[in-house]
Amino acid sequence: MSAWIAVEDQLPDDGQRVLCFLPQNTIYLPGKSGATENRHVVVMRFAKDFFLTNPSKTGYSGPPHFWHGEGTSNRFFSEVSHWMPLPGHP
Repeated sequence: MSAWIAVEDQLPDDGQRVLCFLPQNTIYLPGKSGATENRHVVVMRFAKDFFLTNPSKTGYSGPPHFWHGEGTSNRFFSEVSHWMPLPGHP
């Protein structure tokens, strides 16, 4: 299996699905208890220069790249610290 790659060192190909490491990814668990869980590794699709062709309607002015999640787990580029190819993919 591949090792984690820092986003400062290399980026995935545009549109590539990869495992992403999010150091601050706390999610709420189902139910009304308010319980949370840290889930640091998620599958996402890299979107190179996303905000250059899709200007933010909220005034976002960070890096132009974006991470498309599955479901409602989209992330700004700066939220992901490392990534690696999915097992069995180059």
